[in-house]
Amino acid sequence: MADGTPASYESLYGALGHRFTDVGLLQLALTHRSWCAENDGSMSNERLEFLGDAVLGLAITDSLYLNEPDQAEGDLAKARAEVVSAESLAQLARSLDLGPLLRLGRGEEMSDGRQKNSILADAMEAVIGAMYLDGGWVVAKQVVDALLGELTLEAQVEPGVRDYKTRLQERAAELGWAAPVYSVSAHGPDHGRRFQAAVQVGDLDGAGEGTSKKQAQQAAAADALNKIAARVVTETQASTMVENADAVRVGEGAPT
Repeated sequence: MADGTPASYESLYGALGHRFTDVGLLQLALTHRSWCAENDGSMSNERLEFLGDAVLGLAITDSLYLNEPDQAEGDLAKARAEVVSAESLAQLARSLDLGPLLRLGRGEEMSDGRQKNSILADAMEAVIGAMYLDGGWVVAKQVVDALLGELTLEAQVEPGVRDYKTRLQERAAELGWAAPVYSVSAHGPDHGRRFQAAVQVGDLDGAGEGTSKKQAQQAAAADALNKIAARVVTETQASTMVENADAVRVGEGAPT
């Protein structure tokens, strides 16, 4: 585990393509509130996360807008949502090996907080906010483009492809069903809470879980979509078998 000294950040500097002038900003970006609860006088990364969220949103919006001048606003919004989602940011944080650099309290440490999507995604936003303060807009934009440019292009090709809740709602409408209805429950301690979601759509249901309500609902929606797809395949196969059987009977009755 890194000790939070400048030397421990060397690999991260290389991965980001930016060396912090103010190392304290980076350390702050990697400080979770659970650490502050056990270390009086410490500040958490929450303010930097707030700033980084705005910087990231603008950087991705700028790229999306310039990449496809004729793309509709709705598709741009779907693509942006996919790129800046907690899942995408947590995956990016893992690729940068951000987890071992985090300063966590004992409770989060014991509950595997270094692997939680919510903590990793928040830290990633905080690091982006810290880069903006340390190097300015140009540096922050360049780093975001380098780290998320490929994902931005992919999301723009198929906007909303990973937004399972929206896709399920649209599929339900196509089938003439009522809108999906979700229920969510939580279990576990505050520092290691897990959420379980269930969705009812038509005569089918779906279930999923995650470290946030949104993540659990997305997983449940994905499960329901898979069940709808499986039913369509089954019904198509059954229809094909009936058609083939009818064709055979017609053929047998034909004169020789």
